[in-house]
Amino acid sequence: MVHMTSRVLTVGFDLDMTLIDSRPGIHACYQALSVRTGTYIDADLTITRLGPPLAEELVNWFPAEQVEAVADIYREMYPTHAIAPTPAMAGAREAIAAVREAGGRAVVVTAKYEPNAKLHLSHLGIEPDAVIGGLWAEGKAEALREYDAGIYVGDHTGDVRGARTANALSVAVATGPCDAEELREAGADVVLKDLMEFPSWLAGYTEAPL
Repeated sequence: MVHMTSRVLTVGFDLDMTLIDSRPGIHACYQALSVRTGTYIDADLTITRLGPPLAEELVNWFPAEQVEAVADIYREMYPTHAIAPTPAMAGAREAIAAVREAGGRAVVVTAKYEPNAKLHLSHLGIEPDAVIGGLWAEGKAEALREYDAGIYVGDHTGDVRGARTANALSVAVATGPCDAEELREAGADVVLKDLMEFPSWLAGYTEAPL
């Protein structure tokens, strides 16, 4: 098991379905995108598989050669349609606070377009020490290594892969599209029901002898 040494505690967090319930906002944005482009998009379906990059969803609804341009439209529309309807996940603020109380720093590493990720956090009054966007699965290891994160918290098997690639402890929360069993099978070191369980877990982890 990966464990802390004398280095500063740094905990990485995913965003969608880990810190924020982005389903209402993303649903609204896809509906607006459908109207604007005249292309049918099943918004109810899209929000059942959040996590991977935007292009991986758009290719289900648009020809591959149009995906990049449509993604730009989506990101442009996103602040208008998706920020206000999106709440924080239960325990999100408490999880960030727990890291700070342990003398650590919290960084958000997400596949989401970074400016929109920052808008979500600002709107909700959640203030991590850094926000890094545009990284998915194993690619998240780039930022986790840069910030020397010893723990990465996420809801998707892609988050587990990112943590393991960075040699960080993978803490999974079963609040997204992947259930607890799937997260364990992917190699998560710890699986929590939700972030409400995180502060007590972190307290036990930081107090445990090496």
